[in-house]
Amino acid sequence: MIITPGAMTLADWREIYEGASAELSADAWDAIDASTAAVARIVAKGAPVYGINTGFGKLASVRIADDELSILQRNIVLSHAAGTGAPSPAPIVRLMMALKLASFGMGASGVKRETVAMLEAMLAKGLTPVVPSQGSVGASGDLAPLSHMAAAMIGVGAIEVGGKVVPAADALAQAGLTPLDLGPKEGLALLNGTQFSTANALAGLFRAETVFRSALITGALSTEAAKGSDAPFDARIHALRGHAGQREVGDTLRNLMAGSAIRASHAVDDPRVQDPYCLRCQPQVMGAVLDLLRQAATTLGIEANGVSDNPLIFADTDEALSGGNFHAEPVAFAADMIAMALCEIGSISERRIAMLVDPALSGLPAFLTPRPGLNSGFMIPQVTAAALVSENKQRAYPASVDSIPTSANQEDHVSMAAHGARRLLEMADNVSAVIGIELLAACQGIDFHAPLKSSDALEAAHKHLRAEVPTLEDDRHFHPDMEAATALVRTGSLVAAVPASLPGLG
Repeated sequence: MIITPGAMTLADWREIYEGASAELSADAWDAIDASTAAVARIVAKGAPVYGINTGFGKLASVRIADDELSILQRNIVLSHAAGTGAPSPAPIVRLMMALKLASFGMGASGVKRETVAMLEAMLAKGLTPVVPSQGSVGASGDLAPLSHMAAAMIGVGAIEVGGKVVPAADALAQAGLTPLDLGPKEGLALLNGTQFSTANALAGLFRAETVFRSALITGALSTEAAKGSDAPFDARIHALRGHAGQREVGDTLRNLMAGSAIRASHAVDDPRVQDPYCLRCQPQVMGAVLDLLRQAATTLGIEANGVSDNPLIFADTDEALSGGNFHAEPVAFAADMIAMALCEIGSISERRIAMLVDPALSGLPAFLTPRPGLNSGFMIPQVTAAALVSENKQRAYPASVDSIPTSANQEDHVSMAAHGARRLLEMADNVSAVIGIELLAACQGIDFHAPLKSSDALEAAHKHLRAEVPTLEDDRHFHPDMEAATALVRTGSLVAAVPASLPGLG
């Protein structure tokens, strides 16, 4: 992947997250060199400039001598590498590094060509800094996580390479790289910015899109299993309300069920007047989810293409302007939106599972087993789904509404974007399990309608599951079935198996 600063798409970032190599566009180097030269001229003038020849944060009034500027930058990296917790997943760290590379490529950070090249080389050679996942409040940038990245670049800390964690200095030496000697502004440029929060939020967004698409399939399967109506998916209903996501989801559900013999079997003289909300209101709920995810995608797409360190260097006027682009409030809001979306995808899915196992609501055998009583069937998988949904409800509490003063009240309002974004992958895992359970339950329900067939699209989904998990005749060890179904959701295998167009982020 060639990183073109300011012009990367979400699809580009997804490819890098999924393992594509990345290097900076050759067109970016002139801007980088101009920024470096501007810093040199600013230093030569001798006036105090924040981040270049002063202390940091509350210590910004302390002037640093020219012969100590390199020590200053090394010190800020070492002192700020104060994270804690489990190491961040390698794909997220690599995405964070690529985001920082794109930011430097805009030519507003004042870093040397050699520093940018080090990031490129580490990505190319598979050198992934060990970055503790906790410690950022999402303002003044993701200071602790990015400092651990920067520390590895100067030969301090640890690096994962080839599946092993080794001292950073050793990993660099083995790769033929020399630890950086940081110049004016460079340490601060490396550790200031929103790239850690943004990388985590993007990872959550990518997973949320896959979970969302899977849930449209399982929602249609559940509607078939319960012999629900597709009338609520009529395009005329959704056109009158006007929300784009609602219209698209209604169209998708209707198309997924088109041609179903199961639907045709009760299309006339069905005594039921209306289905439960978990079936009938799918376009309204999942459509709102789609709109929310797209808004988050827009925010994160802009953030990923921007420059968020401080101060910013304007080479045309030799100015270093201090501002607040490091404040990750946009990322925090986006992460909160994704969290709410994930929560609701799982919530309405669990209600469909609960509906299917209840014979009074579904018309199917109790707990979806041919011999209830002797067998418990899907009784406890529904309980598991309820537990996961409840856990996600607690995790969905907005991170962005919290703040705590830091740095002796100099940094007195922060975004909490980092942990707001970090929770998303675990929330997505929970939802994937819920959707996996619904996939099992819905396909079990459809089996009771044999020999009637569903639509071609839904039969493809049913066949895809049955290649991994047979119909449940009598109770058996349920966990392997759940794991297999969840994997189909989590990996996107279910979505790929269905010959239908499913709405997504773009």
